[in-house]
Amino acid sequence: MNRGDTMTGKKKITYVSLLSDESIHGEYDRALDHIGSEFGRSHPMMINGREITAEQQFDVFSPIDRSIHIGRFQQGTEQDAKAAVAAARSGFASWSETDWGKRADIIDSVADTFERDRFLLAALITCESGKNRFEAIAEVGEAIDMLRYYTETYRNHQGYRTPMVPEQPGAVCASVMRPYGVWAVISPFNFPLALAAGMAGAALLTGNTVVLKPTSQAPLSGLKLYRAFLSAGVPPGSLQLFTGPGKIFGSALVGNRDIDGIAFTGSRDAGMWLQRNFIASQPWPKPLVSEMGSKNPAIVTETAEISKAVEGIVKGAFGYSGQKCSATSRVYIHLSIAAEFTKALVSAVGKLVIDDPRKKETFISPIITSNALATFKDAVAQCRKDGGTILSGGSVLEGGIFSRGAYVTPTVVTGLPHDHPLVTAELFVPFLILDTFTTLDEALDKANATEYGLTAGIFSEAPEEIEEFFRKIRFGVCYANREGGATTGAWPGSQSFGGWKASGSTGRGVGGPYYLLSYVHEQAQTRL
Repeated sequence: MNRGDTMTGKKKITYVSLLSDESIHGEYDRALDHIGSEFGRSHPMMINGREITAEQQFDVFSPIDRSIHIGRFQQGTEQDAKAAVAAARSGFASWSETDWGKRADIIDSVADTFERDRFLLAALITCESGKNRFEAIAEVGEAIDMLRYYTETYRNHQGYRTPMVPEQPGAVCASVMRPYGVWAVISPFNFPLALAAGMAGAALLTGNTVVLKPTSQAPLSGLKLYRAFLSAGVPPGSLQLFTGPGKIFGSALVGNRDIDGIAFTGSRDAGMWLQRNFIASQPWPKPLVSEMGSKNPAIVTETAEISKAVEGIVKGAFGYSGQKCSATSRVYIHLSIAAEFTKALVSAVGKLVIDDPRKKETFISPIITSNALATFKDAVAQCRKDGGTILSGGSVLEGGIFSRGAYVTPTVVTGLPHDHPLVTAELFVPFLILDTFTTLDEALDKANATEYGLTAGIFSEAPEEIEEFFRKIRFGVCYANREGGATTGAWPGSQSFGGWKASGSTGRGVGGPYYLLSYVHEQAQTRL
């Protein structure tokens, strides 16, 4: 299979491939006009196929322009969460006993729905999460390929049914991976479709039932996902949709004995809270699949091709305004090329277009919330206070569309101590820190000196340096000489996406050959 092909033989539509595809713009612009007609409505939660209205609602506004009212959503209570879990528990027996091939066919049908509605979903992602059109369309493509990769993997393993060697004549032995039961799926704002679809799709494919809690920044994407699953044939008892505060949902889950597993993507603080409380509150160990961000390094050696490194680091650091758990946030440059590289990098960053992400030419979009804006302002102020040098950016934009959202300039800084909080803490804003090194061992030591371990990259034209990097770097997703993103852009079936240390809990990456195993446990079966 060629790297440009999906499992079905179709060309992958990624962020990189979209940049040169002019055909997307007419369809995307028409989808923008259409999706806007759906805004401003009230939307229910869905429990056992019934529309549920809560006593309180919350409003969602676009980060592009806070005057755009995406919609009104239900603020679910602890009782609503418990009802959703109970419905999923009631639906488990039937769904888990559904033929595994039929479940795979249903999940494939969800991917077909996404394919049909690709531009409408992308336009919604842009308006709800503020992602530019290229990245939004690519996200839908990622969701499609992720579901198709999982069904292909599941079929290749015959639903994870493996014959074993009989221990005595006449015995028939097999290893069968069985679903755990009810899973809570908690998804983030930065990939509201792809990550929610990946977690929920994996759980449902393997025979579990799901209570989906989409991010409160992008709940309409979650509702679209829910409807796609049900229209494809997932029974109402197998998938529930809860909207509202994460704290309420989390509190209702951790002590609920009908929850058999949690799949979570989000902040380290929230993920660790779930881990501690879920383990402590349950009567026996239960799985938690978590992805909790990172502080991702890139190394630029003296043999690097500077233009390639600049392009990869700009895309890695400032794609979706740095609001990716894989975003490049630290760069270590060999001292001999530091001046040349830094000049080229600052020049490239200065040319990035910051504007309304619905526009074709926009690269830098608004950051998602006022809290993110406060984080950016605080980081800039702390850098200046502690003697760092701001080489580019550091500003909040005002006037026109900039006054109706949180638009900031992509920021590059240097001169901070290696153990400075801005160097060690994940910020999730467009803030890139540069440092230098004289030996590759020094660069690797600096890169590894973090509690996180999600993505890392190197730019080098020396094969021995690349091999040493892969051998010694302590991160789960590693790239060499990647112009499309120094540390970003993992694609289902090409790069498994999973972190080490504080970046993840299972050691089995999203979109990889082992991910589905997180949602099942083994049963040995012997027949005589």
